[in-house]
Amino acid sequence: MKTIISTPFAPAAIGPYSQAVRVGNTVYLSGQIPLDPASMHLVEGIDAQIRRVFDNLTAVCIASGGTLNDIVKLTVFMIDLNHFGKVNEIMMSYFTTPYPARAAIGVASLPRGAQVEMEAIMVLPDTQSGSSG
Repeated sequence: MKTIISTPFAPAAIGPYSQAVRVGNTVYLSGQIPLDPASMHLVEGIDAQIRRVFDNLTAVCIASGGTLNDIVKLTVFMIDLNHFGKVNEIMMSYFTTPYPARAAIGVASLPRGAQVEMEAIMVLPDTQSGSSG
């Protein structure tokens, strides 16, 4: 059985998809780009974009009943892999060890001209329950 996760603290979906879908204790988080959830405008600058993506993922994790530290797999898409060091630096301020498995992929472009997008898979402990709000 699927549970759809939605929160106003992350950008609304800009297409036919859900912010996240929970199946059992596993939550599949859709890709987040650096849109401010209130204005739905892209934030400026690579540092701000990376932080906004992590903030958006955090909001979806919380709405799902978890935290970033429940993420087991993170996929990072960047239009410029030279920014990978910044991703690492900023990621360490959002996550604690043990870090999730991760892939970084260079792409030609991302929606709305974003420089970075991230998607994740989260596994919740048996005692937690998801919510949609």
